[in-house]
Amino acid sequence: MPAPSDPPSDPARNTWPRFLEDVAARYGERVALRFGEESWSYERLLGEARAAAKGFIAAGVVKGARVGVWMATRPEWVTASFGAAMAGAVVVPINTFASADERDYILRHGDVSTLVMQPDLRSHAFLDDLLRDHEAIGAAGPGRLRTPALPQLRRVYCIGLDEGRGAVEPWGRSLERGAAEEDRLLDACIAEVEPSDEGLIIYTSGTTARPKGVLHRQRAAVIQSWRFAALMDLSPEDRVYSAQPFFWTAGIAMSLGATLAAGATLHVQETFDPEEALACIERERVTTVHAWPHQEKSMAEHPSAAGRDLRCVRKVEYGSPLAKVVPLEKDEWGIYGSYGLSETFTLATALPARAAPELRHDTNGPALPGNTVRVVDPESGAPMPQGEKGEVAVKGLTLMTGYYKVAPENVFDADGFFRTQDGGWIDEQGNLHWKGRLSNLIKTGGANVSPLEIEAALTDLEGLKTAHAIGVPHPTLGEAIVLCVVPTSDQVVPDPEAICEHLRARIASYKVPRFVMALRQDEVSYTGTQKVQTDPLREKALARLAADHITLAGHTY
Repeated sequence: MPAPSDPPSDPARNTWPRFLEDVAARYGERVALRFGEESWSYERLLGEARAAAKGFIAAGVVKGARVGVWMATRPEWVTASFGAAMAGAVVVPINTFASADERDYILRHGDVSTLVMQPDLRSHAFLDDLLRDHEAIGAAGPGRLRTPALPQLRRVYCIGLDEGRGAVEPWGRSLERGAAEEDRLLDACIAEVEPSDEGLIIYTSGTTARPKGVLHRQRAAVIQSWRFAALMDLSPEDRVYSAQPFFWTAGIAMSLGATLAAGATLHVQETFDPEEALACIERERVTTVHAWPHQEKSMAEHPSAAGRDLRCVRKVEYGSPLAKVVPLEKDEWGIYGSYGLSETFTLATALPARAAPELRHDTNGPALPGNTVRVVDPESGAPMPQGEKGEVAVKGLTLMTGYYKVAPENVFDADGFFRTQDGGWIDEQGNLHWKGRLSNLIKTGGANVSPLEIEAALTDLEGLKTAHAIGVPHPTLGEAIVLCVVPTSDQVVPDPEAICEHLRARIASYKVPRFVMALRQDEVSYTGTQKVQTDPLREKALARLAADHITLAGHTY
């Protein structure tokens, strides 16, 4: 048996279906996934993914079809995504935070023909909302769905249903139909999936008002899963807790894929709650924690944290608030010495988690094998001399094929590099030094948020002349979103709560501003081409926050 985290020597194995086959062959009856009180072995995951795949085949899903997976972090997400890939489909994860408009945009723009979903999630009634917004789904029979609003959608499956609702069928019905399909047909479908085939479309905010569909090859998720397992020094004895959702690349590669590659056990919960997370970590003797900084802070500051035995946790950032609760005595492990983005399916550069702490803290590591990273002049695109600052550009094995439905010449430069709009420089040892965004994109709580998307959602709200979203520094979120608004007249007093309520109905909750600040028109500065100058606006926002001692997400300015 290969050592844990050693990928197969044959690059043809770099597909999502073969990846699951390989880890199941290595680790068999070991526990791969824990969800609540239930355990899923590696063999069980493989068996249920195959059952899901045969259900997709029975429903007419063919190679290249788009299968949407609209579920939280739970076992069915795993088996449905692997099953869709086995059938040759392209998996389209759907953000469970998405508003109705965003949901419909992803379904339509992603050409989703088959959707697998859960009926609800805490206060979110996904199925009821879908049927309310699209009467055609409730009126049609199974497999007979036709609606111009979602022109490619033909079938909808929902877990947890006993009876169908119009075109929406119980997930169990798909599995029943699939049981009649032959294993040799499924094996033939798996054999036709190649590492270079389209594999996933990840929707993430960019600099436009709509999410961008990041189209990845099959090999991207697999390569990054093996890499993460090795870089994080995971072993079959590790128990991993993750608060990262599966609909983004970090959840797929860093949490799910890396844990499976190492033969470890992944503990997941549908939604993050600090007390429930702490209870899971203590009860299951978790060794490794993946969570965003603000989530780690909420766990460390929870009243129950001090009374828990968390000495089992050994793999968490030394600078994390959790490190003091565990407690960690030395800075011996960390993954922040890296750089990546959705377009590279997470890491493009990285240092091993066991690298010297000063190196991990001072640099973002060298380019990973198969990748090329260079720094270019933001205006001309010419490569910059070593040590000179500029824009980070990347290409390589795990770089996206492009943005879905966007011409490649509008995405890549003449040399095939993707210009990241991030600033940085490369030292003599080849290590990247990331220096932040060159664009106005806001990075909050681990997610990218487009200011234009927020501003576009306010165009139909009366009483506002202009609105400008900016990010201000925040110790745990990275950046907090502040909305600067100019009312139509001095007599109009904007209602921050009404503005936020308006936005909650149109965009995902994590994109809603933490603070709304009213300004006069003459307080907003513009460039010669009438573009808002964001730096002066950010300075005004920070000054207002500090003057009024405003607290945002636990931090007082």
